[in-house]
Amino acid sequence: MPRPFLKTRAKETRSTARPRQVQGQVDVPFMLLTVLLVVIGLIMLLSASYPSAYYDLKGNTGGDPFYYFKRQAVYALLGFGIMYLVSRLNYQGLRGLAVTILVVACLLMLAVKIPGLGIEVSGATRWLKYPVQWQPSELGKMGLILYFASRLSRRDQRTPLSFRRNTAVGRFGNFLERIGFFELIPYFFVILVMIGILAVQHHMSATIQMVVIAAAILFAGGIAVGWFVAGGITVGAALTVIILGTDYMTSRITTWLNPWDDPLDKGMQAIQSLMAIGSGGVTGLGLGNGRQKFLYLPEAQNDFIFAVVCEELGLIGACLILLLFALLIIRGYWLALHARDKFGSLIIVGITTLFAFQVFANVAVVTNLFPVTGISLPFFSSGGSALIIQMAEMGLILSISRQNPVT
Repeated sequence: MPRPFLKTRAKETRSTARPRQVQGQVDVPFMLLTVLLVVIGLIMLLSASYPSAYYDLKGNTGGDPFYYFKRQAVYALLGFGIMYLVSRLNYQGLRGLAVTILVVACLLMLAVKIPGLGIEVSGATRWLKYPVQWQPSELGKMGLILYFASRLSRRDQRTPLSFRRNTAVGRFGNFLERIGFFELIPYFFVILVMIGILAVQHHMSATIQMVVIAAAILFAGGIAVGWFVAGGITVGAALTVIILGTDYMTSRITTWLNPWDDPLDKGMQAIQSLMAIGSGGVTGLGLGNGRQKFLYLPEAQNDFIFAVVCEELGLIGACLILLLFALLIIRGYWLALHARDKFGSLIIVGITTLFAFQVFANVAVVTNLFPVTGISLPFFSSGGSALIIQMAEMGLILSISRQNPVT
C-alpha cells in the first residue's frame, strides 16, 4: 500500500473516532491572518462597491452607496461568531455525520430545480432562496471533504478483497485489488454523482473545485500516483469534449483568447479588468480613487474585486495581499502536517486546497490567465452566505488546531 503524503503526529486508531474533550488553544497565527484578511476585504469591498450601489439601475440598493458594505459587515460579524463557535466544537464528532452531510448537500443541490425553491441568477439556477439566498454546492464541497477524510482516515482498517487464483476472473480481480481499484470505487461513485448534479446546474466552476478537492485529499491520503495520472488524462479529455461540444463553453474560450473581438459585451470584463490593473501601476491610484469601478468594470464588488485592488493599491499592495493569502495557506498545510490524527489532517488539506484554488483561480481570471469561471475571491468578494461558510471552514481548522500536539 502506498505511503500517505501526510504523516500525522499520532497513529489513527479506532479510539480516535470517539469524541474527546477539546483542549488547548487555537492556532493564533492562522486566526490573526483570517481576521486581517476579512477586515481588509471589507475595506476593499466598500471602495469597490459604492459606485455600483449608488448608481444601481435595478433599484436593489435603493441608491445607498454603503449597501454592499453594510450587508457584508453584518455577515462578517455573524461569520466571526460562527467561526468562534465552530472552533470550540470537537471535530471528532463529524466522523459520524459525514455521510449525512453529504446526502443532505446532494438533495439540496437537486432542490434548486424545484419551482419556488431555486433562484435563477445570470441565467443559471444554482441558488436556494431559503433561509437566505445561497448556493448548496458550498455545503456539497464541505460534505465531500468530510466524507473523503472520514473514509480515508480508516483506510488501514480496510480488509483487502481476495479472489480465487485458479480462474482468469479471480486473477484479474486480485490484480484490481493490488492496484487499488476496488478501494477507489466509493470515492469515484460520490464524485461522479456530484459532478452529475452540477452538470444539471451548468455549474462548471463548482465541478472543477470538487475535482480539485477530491484529488488533493486522495493524494494526501496515500492513493497511488498512477491513479492521478490516469485521472488527469480522463478529466482533461472530458473537459475538451465538453468545451468543444458546448456552444456556451466554446464562446467563453474564444472570448478569453481574444476579448477585443467583442469589447462591449462578452470581452468587456476582461478588457476593463486589464485596464484597471494597468492603471494602478506600481503604487496604485490610492484607496478609493479607482476609476474602472464607476460602472466600467462589471462585477467590481464581486468576482473582479481584485482588479480594483490592483488599481487602487498598485502592484505593491496587491502583492502584499497575495502574501497574506499565501501565509494563511501555508499555515493551513502546516497545521495539517501537525494534526493529532489523519482525519483532522485530511480535513485541513481539503479546506486549505479549496481556499488556495479559489484564490489562484480568481486572480487568474482577473488577469485573463484563465477564462471567466465565476469563482469569487475569498473574504473579499460580496456574498454573505459564501463568507459565512468560509469562516465556518476556518473555524473548523481552528478546532482541529486545538487538539494538535504542536502549535
